[in-house]
Amino acid sequence: MNTVLDNGLRDALKALRLTGMLDTLDERLAQARDARLGHVEVLQLLLEDELARRQSAALARRLSRARFETAQATLEGFDFTANPKLPTAAIRDLAALRWLANAESIILYGPVGVGKTHLAQALGHNAIRRGIDVRFTKTSRLLADLAGGHADRSWDKRLREYTRPGVLILDDFAMRAFTDTQADDLYELTSDRAAAGRPMILTSNRKPTDWYPLFPNPVIAESLLDRLINTSHALLVDGPSYRPRKRPRPADSTPAAPTQ
Repeated sequence: MNTVLDNGLRDALKALRLTGMLDTLDERLAQARDARLGHVEVLQLLLEDELARRQSAALARRLSRARFETAQATLEGFDFTANPKLPTAAIRDLAALRWLANAESIILYGPVGVGKTHLAQALGHNAIRRGIDVRFTKTSRLLADLAGGHADRSWDKRLREYTRPGVLILDDFAMRAFTDTQADDLYELTSDRAAAGRPMILTSNRKPTDWYPLFPNPVIAESLLDRLINTSHALLVDGPSYRPRKRPRPADSTPAAPTQ
């Protein structure tokens, strides 16, 4: 391709924001010359480059918006062999995301350190790969954020931020008793998400039946938890904690033997 035409094509691709094509233009033109590709084949390759770039950029944006504690928390990176008590088959079934299409939530409960948070984020990561917006937050932070909305009259706006994502992950749910305001906020959030058909993933150290006494108003508790628990896949994640294995090992204080 002559330089004038080449520069004109590059300017056009920049103006159209087709940088995926621009990044691989030289490579594709070289392929066209060496392999004698037809015009349609070259165009198809360039379009595939642009599509790949856009998909990669969209995935990166969704991962950033999710605010995961660990962006690398995936099912591929989870060691299922380390804990024989894990409900591995059920977790892999959830990875297929049928629950998402059916607007069914997930509750992962069990003792500390068994990987509930990692699994919740990993399921969220799978949803992101399907093009779904996900938001991860500690339950305490969500409640504090909504409490701030009551103070500055931005509560409706803040609630919409948690209602909007296709999947909302609430980590460390039911750690302690809720206040009346917190219970009301959770009721509104759960109701709005249910009405929109947007599921949640909850992790908790308590089994769901132990959540009821944490709500000051039994009517609110029954209405909220009945709607949530009866439309959720509840999985007990049990077994030994992973955390002792991550504990830093003390330096070996034994002096090394002298070399001969």
